Amino acid sequence: MYKVIVAKSAIKELSKLPSKESLRLSEKINELKDDPRPPGCIKLTGRKDEYRIRLGNYRVLYTIEDKILLVHVIKVGDRKDVY
Repeated sequence: MYKVIVAKSAIKELSKLPSKESLRLSEKINELKDDPRPPGCIKLTGRKDEYRIRLGNYRVLYTIEDKILLVHVIKVGDRKDVY
């Protein structure tokens, strides 16, 4: 099981979203503990070990460190603003 760490900036971005979307994204982030590469996740090209998952119009960007079983959530937000 992986440990999930969410950056302060990502928490702040998550808190600005509508409560329904924020809850859905929080649940999806929590699921990364069991499977850091769920179906539909995409490794971002040009970036080292960075992945993204999408949930509607929202994206979660994160890195995976397999050696120490760590998922670090970097950014959460609307798809037009996240990249």
